[in-house]
Amino acid sequence: MIDQQVSLRGGAARLPVRPRTGRYLVLAAVFVCAACGLVYELELVALASYLIGDSVTQASVVLSVMVFAMGIGSLLAKRLCSRAAVGFGLIEAALALIGGSSALVLYAAFAWIGESRYALVGFSLAIGVLIGAEIPLLMTLIQRVDRQDAGGAVADLFAADYVGALVGGLAFPFLLLPMLGQLTGALLTGAVNAAAGGALVLWVFRRDLTGRSRWLLIAANVTVIAVLATAAVLADDFERAARRAVYGDRVRVVMQTGVQEVVLTGAGRSSLDLYLDGRLRVSSRDESRYHEALVHPVMNGPHVRVLILGGGDGLAAREVLRYPGVRSVTLVELDPAVTRLARTDQALSALNAHVYRDPRLTAVTGDAFTWLRAAHGHYDAVISDLPDPGISASTKLYSAEFYGLVAEALAPGGRLVVHGGPPVGRAHTFWTVEASMRAAGLRTRPYRVSGRYAGFTAGPDRTKSRATVVHGWGFVLAALGRAPALGLDPGAPELKSLTEPALREAGRRAESGRLPGQAPSTLVHPRYWDEP
Repeated sequence: MIDQQVSLRGGAARLPVRPRTGRYLVLAAVFVCAACGLVYELELVALASYLIGDSVTQASVVLSVMVFAMGIGSLLAKRLCSRAAVGFGLIEAALALIGGSSALVLYAAFAWIGESRYALVGFSLAIGVLIGAEIPLLMTLIQRVDRQDAGGAVADLFAADYVGALVGGLAFPFLLLPMLGQLTGALLTGAVNAAAGGALVLWVFRRDLTGRSRWLLIAANVTVIAVLATAAVLADDFERAARRAVYGDRVRVVMQTGVQEVVLTGAGRSSLDLYLDGRLRVSSRDESRYHEALVHPVMNGPHVRVLILGGGDGLAAREVLRYPGVRSVTLVELDPAVTRLARTDQALSALNAHVYRDPRLTAVTGDAFTWLRAAHGHYDAVISDLPDPGISASTKLYSAEFYGLVAEALAPGGRLVVHGGPPVGRAHTFWTVEASMRAAGLRTRPYRVSGRYAGFTAGPDRTKSRATVVHGWGFVLAALGRAPALGLDPGAPELKSLTEPALREAGRRAESGRLPGQAPSTLVHPRYWDEP
C-alpha cells in the first residue's frame, strides 16, 4: 500500500506545479468549462424559442436531448481515460468550436433554409456528448495531480461544476445577452472555453503529452480561437445579411430590448411592417382590417373609460380615440421600446395618427397580469391586443385567472374583446381562449374576420410567406351577465372594411367551426403551447 501511494505521488511529481496547486487549477478549469457549457444550453433554448416559438417545447427538447447525450459522452470517454490529458484538450477544443458557433449556424439555417429544428437537435446532441465526456476525464486528471479518495474527488469536481453552472446561468441573461447579443456572446464563450481547456492541458499536464500531441493541441486551439474570433468580427455583417434574408431589404430599425427584438421594415402606409421577436405584429397593408375588427365591436356600448392591454404600436388606440365619447384611454404595454418607437418613428406614428399626442391617452409600462392585480378602477371597454397565446410567455395572459382579473375591472355593462388567433389554422387555441373566458364567468360571442397576411402568429414569419392567404383572425367579444350582441355603435366613425352585416356573418362563420368540449387554460395547466 505504501509503495502504491509513493508511486502515485511520484507521478504527480512530474507536473510543473505542486499537487495542491494543480488540483486548484483543475477545479478552476472545471468551473470555467461548466459556466461555458451552461451558456451553450441557455443560448440554444433562447435562440430556439425565438426562431421556432413555444419556449416550453424548445427547452424540453434541448435539455432532454442534452442530458441523454451527456450519458453517451460519459460512456464514450472511458476509451480516452488512458490518455486523459490530450483527450480532454481535444474535447474542449471541439466543444468550444461547436458550442461557440451554434447560435450562428442556427440563425443561418433559419434565415436561408427556413428550418432550424434539425440543427437544434444536432447541436444539443453534440454539445451534450462533449460535456458528458468531460467529467470522467477530469476525474482522471485530478487523481493524476493529487491522489485522494474517490468520494472527495467527485465532491470537489461537482462543487466546481455546479458553481460554474450558476455563474454561467447568471452571466447569460444579465451580461452576455444584453451586452453582446446571442451570436457574439456564444462566440466569446467558445473562445474562453478553448483558452481554459487548452491552458490547463498545455501547462499543467504538458509533461504527459508527446511532442506530436502537444503540437496537435496547440494547432487545434489556435485554429478554434482564430475561427471564433473571425466569426465575431464578421458577426455584424452576418446579422445584416441574415436579417435581409428574413425580413427583406427594407429593414429600417432593429432593437434588442430587455423584452424582445424589435424590427421595423418599410417606410410608408403600403410597406410598413413591425416584427416582434421575428413575428409579424403589424402589416400596414392589412392592419386597418384587423384593428377595426378588434376595436369597434367592443365600442358598441359604454366607452367613456377604455383599457388597452398590449397594443403599444398605438393602432388599437387610434381606433378607440376616433370616438368623441371617449374620455380616457389607459394603454398597458410591457416593452417601453415599442411605445417609444410608436411615438418617434415618422412612419409608424403617422400610421397610428400620432395617438400619443392625445391627452386622453395614458401609456403605462408593465405586465398586464401584474397591473390588473393592483386594481386600477373599472373600465367600460377592455381590449386585449396581446401576443398570440401559442407563445409560452403569453399563456398566462390567456388563462382563466387572467380573464377573472379582467372581469373584475369591467364596469357595469362593460365589454371585453380578445384576439385569440386564427380559428381555422389554430382552432384548438382559439376555442381554448373562448373556454377560458367562459370559465371566468364571462358570456362570449366569437367572430372571425378574413385577412390576407399571416401575422400575429406563434411562429416566426419569413418574408417569402407574407403573401400567403390565411383563414383570417379570430376574436371573442365578452361581457358579464349575458352574451353581448355583435354590432356597431350608432355613432361609430366611418370604417374601411367592417359593416353590421359583415360582423353578423363573422359571428356565424366562427360558430360554424366551434370545437365543443375544450377545457379552459389555467396558470397551473396551460393548454396552448402543446398545439402543433
